[in-house]
Amino acid sequence: VKLQEVKLYVFFLGAWQVYGNRSKKTRMFHIGTTDCYVKLWLPTASCQEARTRTVCNSRNPVWNETFLFMIQREVKNILELSVCDEDAFTPDDQLLTVSFDVAKVQPGEKVHLNFKLNPEVRNEKIGEKWLTGNVSFLFLFSSCKNLDLRLGFDLCAEEQDFVCKRKKVVAAALKNVLHLDEDLQEDEQVPVVAVMTTAGGVRSMTAMLGSLLALQDLGVLDCVLYISGLSATTWTMAKLYEDANWSRKDLRGPIGDIRKHVIKSKMHCFSLDHMKYYEKELCERKQEGHKLSFTDLWGLFIDCMLHHQGSTQKLSDQQLAVNQGQNPLPIYLSLNVKDDFSTLDFKEWVEFTPYEVGFLKYGAFVRSEDFGSEFFMGHLMKKIPESRICFLEGDLLSISENHFYNYIIDPALPKKPHEQATCLSVPKGCLSNTLREMMTGRPVVSTYHNFLKGLQLHNKYLENERFHMWKDTVLDSSPNQLNAMDDYLKLVDTAFFINTSCPPILRPERKADVILHLNYSGGSQTLPLDLFSKYCLEHGIPFPSTELRQEDWEHLKECYVFEDSLEAPILAYFPLVCDTFQKYKAPSKLTALINHIFFRLSYRLESSPLMERICQDNRQ
Repeated sequence: VKLQEVKLYVFFLGAWQVYGNRSKKTRMFHIGTTDCYVKLWLPTASCQEARTRTVCNSRNPVWNETFLFMIQREVKNILELSVCDEDAFTPDDQLLTVSFDVAKVQPGEKVHLNFKLNPEVRNEKIGEKWLTGNVSFLFLFSSCKNLDLRLGFDLCAEEQDFVCKRKKVVAAALKNVLHLDEDLQEDEQVPVVAVMTTAGGVRSMTAMLGSLLALQDLGVLDCVLYISGLSATTWTMAKLYEDANWSRKDLRGPIGDIRKHVIKSKMHCFSLDHMKYYEKELCERKQEGHKLSFTDLWGLFIDCMLHHQGSTQKLSDQQLAVNQGQNPLPIYLSLNVKDDFSTLDFKEWVEFTPYEVGFLKYGAFVRSEDFGSEFFMGHLMKKIPESRICFLEGDLLSISENHFYNYIIDPALPKKPHEQATCLSVPKGCLSNTLREMMTGRPVVSTYHNFLKGLQLHNKYLENERFHMWKDTVLDSSPNQLNAMDDYLKLVDTAFFINTSCPPILRPERKADVILHLNYSGGSQTLPLDLFSKYCLEHGIPFPSTELRQEDWEHLKECYVFEDSLEAPILAYFPLVCDTFQKYKAPSKLTALINHIFFRLSYRLESSPLMERICQDNRQ
């Protein structure tokens, strides 16, 4: 991959009518003189801020300084210019910040820019303000080396190989379940069936085992290609995948084992011997290079509660349970968040499989055994031993105030492709910052080295279909504040945003045809589905409409099937209720339901034995 490297010169002239004390309404300075300087931050060129000299006691400071940055034109370059007032005994005051998209300036040209505050701010009688700069470009070329992570939205080679092997198992299972006379072809004729779960503590952990047992008794478990989970259902999945052939064995065994651990006394987890064990494990983890958090201790507690002895299993160890396609591929879901931003303001879906860990939005993935190691610009800098899977679990709840931005009038430059609006943000006061820190502080969050650190977003990243599919934060249009700039990932439980594990299933590359939605949440049985359905609608993600009739709202049944377009998968929704099932001794009604789902699916597939057989059965 060849990148175009250029020189960016920024020449500061000065600023006019900059004043000294803060206005109550506008937070701008309008009494007295200031000791001004300007900070420059261009993270795609340097990890350090540059700054001008300080001009003391002046309302019209003049700098006449030049700064040189080496940048790549193929990435999104946002230059942040901050005007600050230097104080001797207190932290410097940041008067304003201008975010300027370098794409506004053509290569080879010199442009004189005046950044003028918008009229709404100027009317506060604080005077007009300008920042001026002289910008020019020269061209050079360089090339990038092979990376130690994978960039792209396609499935990794290992998962593609798994899909081929698993579809053979699915084809044989469908032939048996639907009593087909002919074999299914292992391509488009074999549907992709996925099981997704929701969170609900110990209830969801045990209920998931019951659901999988029911699918096994019906012969449907072997028809499943993917199983996704979050929160407590990941405990169930991690326990099952310790056995490389768990889906081929009677699940009543694991259910009995889990039952013993759930009903036993948990006091031994707090014994002196266990406390010493926790301390030893955490010390070893720190020495390996991991950053410790409270959720590491919580993971050890969970591990102690669900095992006779501490489990040493790692995520990559689960490859043995899927390499031959003998079990569905497990997908664990988490959220990456930021300090000082609520989950509503900023969150990014992170998926974990035995093969890879990665971001749905960026299309960036790292091998599961390398997750937690130190990366920079896509290269492995320091190998850190892979975490045990118990350390990947954690819960958190946070709230925050809304985040607002003020925009300034763009200079009169012709509009160019991929450029963003120049943005000015006025810093919040001390009280506001203190409240935000109190309300968004996350004392218990899983912390891992950020494998995206140092990577740069392509200049057209906002136009990428996959990025647009999952972009939903206030920072998506500010590349300097997205994940590639952070030293650490901050992972929390997905359920604190939406109680769903469906996003990784809906990746277009996985081509899901049927989703079995197993709901284990408390309270409203339709709320998680309604929230995620709304989320998909807002982001243009193909997902069926999930509206229920009034009579269904008043009296929920055990299952609903939703389908409204060929682009969206068929959704079979199972709320946690017991209505008609208690009237039957055998699952005959469930069998009819499964046949009905595959009948509706058959219209999506090409002419095949599956379609012909199901159509024949329904005509009878």
